Amino acid sequence: MTLSYKDAGVDITEGNRAVELMKKAVSSTYDKNVLGDIGLFSGGYDLSAAKDMESPVLLGATDGVGTKLLVAQMMDVHDTVGIDLVAMSVNDLICQGAKPLFFLDYVATGHVSAEKMQKIVEGVAQGCRESGCALIGGETAEMPGLYGEDEYDLAGFAVGLCDKNKIIDGRDVAEGDAVIGLASSGLHSNGYSLARKFFFEHKGFDITSEVEGLDGTVGEVLLRPTKLYVKTILALTERFHVKAISNITGGGLIENVPRVLPKDLDCRVDKGSWDMPDVFRYMEDSGDIKEEELYRSFNMGVGMVVVVPEGEKDEVLRFINEETDDKAWAIGSIESGEGVVQLR
Repeated sequence: MTLSYKDAGVDITEGNRAVELMKKAVSSTYDKNVLGDIGLFSGGYDLSAAKDMESPVLLGATDGVGTKLLVAQMMDVHDTVGIDLVAMSVNDLICQGAKPLFFLDYVATGHVSAEKMQKIVEGVAQGCRESGCALIGGETAEMPGLYGEDEYDLAGFAVGLCDKNKIIDGRDVAEGDAVIGLASSGLHSNGYSLARKFFFEHKGFDITSEVEGLDGTVGEVLLRPTKLYVKTILALTERFHVKAISNITGGGLIENVPRVLPKDLDCRVDKGSWDMPDVFRYMEDSGDIKEEELYRSFNMGVGMVVVVPEGEKDEVLRFINEETDDKAWAIGSIESGEGVVQLR
């Protein structure tokens, strides 16, 4: 008896079929700067856009989607996590003022289903198009024995361009500056181990449960895609003196905002100054999770924080709320302190 790779659980033919199914989605993200085509050993990108910059630099970011993938697998819905994958990296890039240029994805699974891979990559492509970056490469790794047949994990890698002299790093933040919060779409892609434990184990719900106070089934609410802030944030950096930007991911407001604060300044956050999505209100009202734990695990309705001079606050708010698809509120201010967030 002879053995084949397929006998060992790796189906090269199905992998090739997956590549064919995803080609249209991948090419839909291309711009004039993409070099080569799908199937080469690396992806190329022309950096002519840097020619007008005084000191161009490339910034990179990488992230995954975490255990939100388990919700996608429970629901058998696989396109939205592709959007999440892009958002998690490009939303980090723009915190330094970088414009996303290109993206690469990595899918690891126990068994390649061409149609499932197609759905995932279609979501990635949608996220790339909305972010103005090209999907120039990727890898699908079939690893039976390491993953279950229907299991998969995702990783994404984004590269962006910025003028070194214009990198936003929080060094100009000063006492009295205004803190602006941009609305999230829900949990985004963080805190899912706690959210799953709360909804599925503690409360005993399943993905089809309709719960009073939630604007959809539990599965729909948990699977809502991460918001992409690229267009709004880059527009802000062109029009206003943006001193610091913080992507509110794992660690919530409490852990992420201090990353862009000078050590002698605090960020005062006024609870109740923004519209909290139903999912957070439901968890908070349950009393089953302490408030501090909520604010250091979830974004609580604020997906991105921007620090601007107090004198620009009103115009920044007007611009976001009237000229973009995002919603924003003044949620606090910068005060003398020790580089922490003060919830009040």
